[in-house]
Amino acid sequence: MKNTLKFYAILFLLINTGCKAQQVIQTVKDVPLLKTHEQQFINKPLKNLLREIKPAIKNAGASNEVGHQYFSFKFRTLEQINKNEGSYEDKVSLYVYVKEIIDWKWEERKKGKELEWSKEDAEKYGNLTVIRIKVIGND
Repeated sequence: MKNTLKFYAILFLLINTGCKAQQVIQTVKDVPLLKTHEQQFINKPLKNLLREIKPAIKNAGASNEVGHQYFSFKFRTLEQINKNEGSYEDKVSLYVYVKEIIDWKWEERKKGKELEWSKEDAEKYGNLTVIRIKVIGND
């Protein structure tokens, strides 16, 4: 009886860890899939969308134009952009529009690293509500 219980407990753990959902975006080439799955993220926190992106966001900015608050995410560093380095797939830009005003103050960001996206940024802005996703490049 104990062996049977142990067997089922181990089997349950293996099945449970094996059934974890895979991220929608495995590579930068997959970023356009976010537009395809846009309805899955609309009116949900930004952190839900960020969890689905495996490639590192290396460059980010924010805009607070009236009625058009959005983040711009890129998967290349500023140096790579300036030198036109990286593969064609890496040149995609992801724009995520949010409902709330973005508290993004350029003067308060680290000097020389104003455009770097960090875990702290993800935590700070993670609860903003996504209202639109736009992908440019990598057609």
